[in-house]
Amino acid sequence: MKKIEAIIRPERLDPVKLALEEKGVIGLTVTEVKGRGRQKGITQQWRGREYRVDMLPKTKIEIVVDASKADEVVDTIVETAKTGKVG
Repeated sequence: MKKIEAIIRPERLDPVKLALEEKGVIGLTVTEVKGRGRQKGITQQWRGREYRVDMLPKTKIEIVVDASKADEVVDTIVETAKTGKVG
């Protein structure tokens, strides 16, 4: 058995879940987390003032699968979760 952990954008959770179900993976744990990477946060405006948000909301997925399916599951998550944008 292997444990797979992935940090993805929250809006990519549903497509990833559907893709995993198609591969026969049903059980997973989902946690809302915050993180930062190469994008180093974003600048937002609220009531006319700019402020920097350096910890962005992310979703952590944890899955335990048979070792023989691990590579396929990782590939599925990567292909489904990618957006082509940093972060």
